[in-house]
Amino acid sequence: MIGRLRRAYGRLRLGTRLALGLGALSLLVFAVVGTALTTYMRDYLERQLGEQMKLVQVVQTKDAAEHGTVQRQPYYGWYTAVYDVSDGSAVLRRPADVPSDTAPLTALARARADADTEIVRTERIDGAGLYRLRACAVRPGVVLVSAAPMADIEDTVDRLIMVQVVAFGLALLSLVLFGRAMLRRGLKPLSDMAHTAHGIASHDLSESAARLPLRADSPGGGPEVEELRTAFNTMLEHIDDSLAVRAEAEQRLRRFVADASHELRTPLMSVRGYADLFQYAAANAPEERDKHLARLRAEAARMGVLLDDLLLLARLDAAEAQAPLRPEDTDLAELVRQAADAFRAGHPDHPLTVTAGSGPVRLRLDPQRVRQVLDNLLTNAAVHTPPGTEVSVTVSVTPDTALVRVADAGPGIPAADRERVFDRFYRVDKARSRDRGGSGLGLAVAASLVGAHGGTIELSGEPGATVFTVALPLSPRPASAAARSS
Repeated sequence: MIGRLRRAYGRLRLGTRLALGLGALSLLVFAVVGTALTTYMRDYLERQLGEQMKLVQVVQTKDAAEHGTVQRQPYYGWYTAVYDVSDGSAVLRRPADVPSDTAPLTALARARADADTEIVRTERIDGAGLYRLRACAVRPGVVLVSAAPMADIEDTVDRLIMVQVVAFGLALLSLVLFGRAMLRRGLKPLSDMAHTAHGIASHDLSESAARLPLRADSPGGGPEVEELRTAFNTMLEHIDDSLAVRAEAEQRLRRFVADASHELRTPLMSVRGYADLFQYAAANAPEERDKHLARLRAEAARMGVLLDDLLLLARLDAAEAQAPLRPEDTDLAELVRQAADAFRAGHPDHPLTVTAGSGPVRLRLDPQRVRQVLDNLLTNAAVHTPPGTEVSVTVSVTPDTALVRVADAGPGIPAADRERVFDRFYRVDKARSRDRGGSGLGLAVAASLVGAHGGTIELSGEPGATVFTVALPLSPRPASAAARSS
């Protein structure tokens, strides 16, 4: 379960990181595309301007060849100059339409004199701005230089950059807002789980009836969150069930301690009373001493039996459930006959019928403990039925199990009490005096001993009949701590 939570949380973290990574990658791609688009647009406009200057210079070259200078300026803001470069220097012919700063034009004319092809440059002219310069030959020794302003190109590029920046900002803002909304929507179930966890942390789990009614039930969040929610709720169900089991165990422990204290208190008070009577009889009525001493011994013996049963149950409840057993190959049918003989001797007012077959039923078990189970079941039938009630014991064998049924024709056990007859210190007859029978541990001891042998004990019946069925495996198998079922 913890592994499912870790896997679901890991997937959720991975999904969140992927989403953030994709967002960052999208922004990076947007920036790269914007830069590439700006660069491409600038190059395109510069090529267009270059082609325009080339066409203009075709006309200007003819004008310069005919008149010596260019007499007409083709566009507003353009400059045109004709230089004589025959002697290695660049001399500007007048008249010319040139800016006050002619150094860039003159330098380009000198460079053209030393080259065989047209030269194109981008230069900044003081007082005029950024210009595109192109130089070509009119005839040998004469160079035409044209200058076209790049203000429009710069304005177009600046506007494009501004549009991209605004679009980039809006896209970033939209991505942030949309991402936050999606993250909030996706993480809302996690927030609900955190709220549930805080509610559980503030819940008092020390109470004996502590439960966890809180669950993370908010829908949405995707498959990863759904898996995490399912694992979280499964964990809460497991904790809730564990708390319920703990609360029930605590209640049973309290009830057991109270019942054990009550059962021990009665013989202890009897021992104290008979001890006082014995002391009084020793001084004033010597003939009563033996009677009081016998009763004192009987109460001590009863308390010893009770303590032995409690110790046996404690050892059977421990992890080493097999510790009290000393298994050996035993004839179950013979054990039943021995228990029947002892029952007839102790309860002659209850006719007993035994059906054990003619052959032996060999099992590997602890004969003393199984005999104790049979004695407890037979004694229970005698104690809870009126004199003259018929009791029967039947032994049968299935392919893998040996069955012993102890039945009586008494008043039966009410359906409401059948679920608890194997509980410790539980009595069907609440008004029954402890002087008539045991302490309410007989059936509990029987169920624990049968479970220690890997078998089961069941109760069935109806008004006028009660049947206890003990099932023991023919082949040894691991014991179960609570093998009975009802």
